Amino acid sequence: MQLRKLAHGVGGSLLAAGTLLAANPAAANQDLDHMSQDNRNWVMQTKDYGATHFSKLDEINASNVSHLKVAWTFSTGTLHGHEGGPLVADGIMYVHTPFPNNVYAIDLNDTRKILWQYKPKQNPAARAVACCDVVNRGVAYVPAGEHGPAKIFLNQLDGHVVALNAKTGEEIWKMENSDIAMGSTLTGAPFVAKDKVLVGTAGAELGVRGYVTAYNIKDGKQEWRAYATGPDEDLLLDPKFNQHNPHYGQFGLGQKTWEGDAWKIGGGTNWGWYAYDPKLDMVYYGSGNPAPWNETMRPGDNKWTMTIWGRDLNTGKAKFGYQKTPHDEWDYAGVNYMGLSEQMVDGKLTPLLTHPDRNGIVYTLNRETGSLVNAFKIDDTVNWVKKVDLKTGVPVRDPEFSTHMDHQAKGICPSAMGYHNQGLESYDPDKKLFFMGVNHICMDWEPFMLPYRAGQFFVGATLNMYPGPKGVLGQVKAMNSVSGEIEWEAPEKFAVWGGTLATAGNLVFYGTLDGYIKARDSRTGALKWSFQLPSGVIGHPITYEHKGKQYVAIYSGVGGWPGVGLVFDLKDPTAGLGAVGAFKELANYTQMGGALFVFSL
Repeated sequence: MQLRKLAHGVGGSLLAAGTLLAANPAAANQDLDHMSQDNRNWVMQTKDYGATHFSKLDEINASNVSHLKVAWTFSTGTLHGHEGGPLVADGIMYVHTPFPNNVYAIDLNDTRKILWQYKPKQNPAARAVACCDVVNRGVAYVPAGEHGPAKIFLNQLDGHVVALNAKTGEEIWKMENSDIAMGSTLTGAPFVAKDKVLVGTAGAELGVRGYVTAYNIKDGKQEWRAYATGPDEDLLLDPKFNQHNPHYGQFGLGQKTWEGDAWKIGGGTNWGWYAYDPKLDMVYYGSGNPAPWNETMRPGDNKWTMTIWGRDLNTGKAKFGYQKTPHDEWDYAGVNYMGLSEQMVDGKLTPLLTHPDRNGIVYTLNRETGSLVNAFKIDDTVNWVKKVDLKTGVPVRDPEFSTHMDHQAKGICPSAMGYHNQGLESYDPDKKLFFMGVNHICMDWEPFMLPYRAGQFFVGATLNMYPGPKGVLGQVKAMNSVSGEIEWEAPEKFAVWGGTLATAGNLVFYGTLDGYIKARDSRTGALKWSFQLPSGVIGHPITYEHKGKQYVAIYSGVGGWPGVGLVFDLKDPTAGLGAVGAFKELANYTQMGGALFVFSL
């Protein structure tokens, strides 16, 4: 298939007034930030606070990547979907698995040696309420400091957050974040900034009311919790919330835009990725879809689901919230990648946040004010929306693709899986380009009524999914988020679910659902290298340096939402919330198996 060149138009971190930040959080922030800039490490799932997922390493480059070979491998001993990626800190690699969420520490000086292993005993009932396979998007790390020893943070599917001693694997503290009896699970990766570890929730498909919680890294004490729906005090709205963009909406809307008490079971969970700006001291993430999927059952804009949030890290207070898809009708959960950059906008260097959304739109905001800089289609086949009004921020919808009772809407692009889902993407600050793994899936949608029952699925729609108009299920794209120009795109037979890694070697790495790791020239999109893995990929690659040598690592292990039909042996094309039909061919190309593969020259 040919490449095409395209273009489209109060936590506990402050001392008394007037004093400086406490030594503990400042040190934790600076030490982790410093480690993230060291090429020998990969200490965050996002690589760094800006979520660039970019490495300055260039020993492996576009000229020699074709010579990459397997350096070593490790079996995780676990089936189901392996999302996220391993971490590397001070010569130790930390490997995680899907449920039962085992963690392994491997000595990079002797990769045959497992330094320690943590195998939690979880309530198996968590499996029954996990929406879309029993995935986990990775662990988080913090170096030693006044808070105590270096720690690994793990979110368990059964709703517990665990802090482990990074040197021994010993459990330091454990907190219950989510109640599986209500259908609330944990699949996202924790995120460490200053003296806090941020943890989201999953379970909107079971009517879970979403929230994000900040725990103290020392002892697990809850510092703050911010909900996506409900009264302003639960949402932790700053008194100047959306002052720069009052047209986004300001106060009282977490209840007023819902009918009655529907906000209490209204979704808005967050199981995706975070970014943090130390200069502004703000953290960014997205809230997910409203519940149920049947829009008839929840009149109103359903704020603040489907929202990009900018919050003060210390207090959790929301400085801004921009709702991308008011009154969502298609499950376009907006929890995915948040990438920070500094780029020229109208002749001025501007702090930006870029977010490729499930709804098929790439949004770029001024991350200080929340003001919308650009919003453009990730692919020209997006059809539910004609455009986003940049003055109001409101999508101009095409009523032909609306979903409502007693009607089957056909040919909606993208599908509920979105043209972008959970993949963790990359940004090359030299090229000013984002590299994105894209789904290319459309759908038919027919809603139905259903009652809410705690701990049971609360969806209310039957979906049929299939390849998009270009005849494939996936793409990789390079794009400029300010201009909206797409520099190049490359098709893939199956969705590129896990995300990308960009390097200074003019390379972008990614994995495919049918079981390949690939490297393309980040300047042109030309395929430079591929290697067939034993199972499909739904996680992201990382790269690190050890003893002066560059390595690339990736998980092999098909599953997740696109693989639910395969891993649970489902046949009905509408099963798996529509995924079975979309990926009916996947089982002919790959099977389950969990492993880590590491490559070098």
